[in-house]
Amino acid sequence: MRRNLDYLEKKSVSLEINNDYKIGKIIISNYSNKKSNERNQNGHLITVKKVKRITPNMLRVTFYCPSLEEMDSSRQGAHCKILLPKPKTSLKDFKEIISIKPKDLRIDERPTRRTYTVRFFRKESMEMDIDFVDHGDEGPASSWARNAKQGSYVGLLGPAFPKIRDFYAGWYLVAADMSALPVAAATIEAMPINAKGVAVFEITSESDKQDIKAPPGIKFFWINHPNAHSPSIAQLSFIKELEWKTGIVQTCIAGESGLIKQLRNYLIKEKFLPNQDTYISGYWKIGLIEDEHQIWKNSQNN
Repeated sequence: MRRNLDYLEKKSVSLEINNDYKIGKIIISNYSNKKSNERNQNGHLITVKKVKRITPNMLRVTFYCPSLEEMDSSRQGAHCKILLPKPKTSLKDFKEIISIKPKDLRIDERPTRRTYTVRFFRKESMEMDIDFVDHGDEGPASSWARNAKQGSYVGLLGPAFPKIRDFYAGWYLVAADMSALPVAAATIEAMPINAKGVAVFEITSESDKQDIKAPPGIKFFWINHPNAHSPSIAQLSFIKELEWKTGIVQTCIAGESGLIKQLRNYLIKEKFLPNQDTYISGYWKIGLIEDEHQIWKNSQNN
């Protein structure tokens, strides 16, 4: 992290040189503070309290998050960025790294970023649960979660707010694969007790079913798909066979982008759902890592 120390030393020298020129000193001081603020990001250091395998292919990591004292349970279901430390990075250096925007770090200093969902947050104990799909050691986040133990740490950016915060529909449609189960489950658990609708989940095995505290009017359907890296249209086929309800329909749908594109076309172009009632998002794409997927999504929006 020598580069950042050099920056601070240069700032001190500039102030000494302009010591006799009060106006010049103020200008340079403000400029330095502005540059410093532009480099900063609000990265939180969070540490592992425990790791639990909740189903054969899903790990739940419970983090201790003392710097999130202003957050409450309304962030359950919200996206956040997990920053993974590189091997042999010291805790001291990592704390500094997560406070600096990536563009101001050398490429070899930048931590790997992955997007995840806040599954639970317990204010009283400052604990946050994040669920990781176990892909083996192929992906950096899955590998990290598999090897995490009490005291392991990551950086955290966010969380933001959940995509769905108002529930006003007469009927709800929720669909997800394993990657989007956390956001789908959190959304269902936030629904009013009188909510009615359907939730269809594509999971790796029968044993990957989860207990979700849902309103009695939400019906669950589980589809087994052992190989997530093989394209599947099972959710699309299921949704097309549903008896469509009249009135306002809200959706929470997320998963593999190839399928999501087809679902979006069906819901928007054939069922004419308004955009404001439709949350549908591609979380990943077969054959692409997260950064490549984001580039692909941006190209689809242009």
